[in-house]
Amino acid sequence: MDILFRLGKATAQEVLDELPDPPSYSAVRALLVTLETKGLVKHAKESRRYVYAPSVPEKRAKQSALRQLLSTFFEGRPDKLVASLLDPEDQQLSKEEIERIRSLIEPK
Repeated sequence: MDILFRLGKATAQEVLDELPDPPSYSAVRALLVTLETKGLVKHAKESRRYVYAPSVPEKRAKQSALRQLLSTFFEGRPDKLVASLLDPEDQQLSKEEIERIRSLIEPK
């Protein structure tokens, strides 16, 4: 999704070319089909190629991914997510990153 948001639209090969450690072409195609089935991307046929584009705004896609992350790993609780980010044993955040997070959640 990140690649499609950045490029606006792309073929499976273009998505594959943008991945740092790419899987097979068929794996990328399968993922794009799955994303389309979930309503996150759409495709148009240009000549003999399928060109994929996001079908939801980036903000909505991020919110959906965050809800899934919270549900899967943190019992749906944002406080558990934040606690894991601030736990120095679990994460390798710099002091500056931790302070930036704290400043966002402290009342003003």
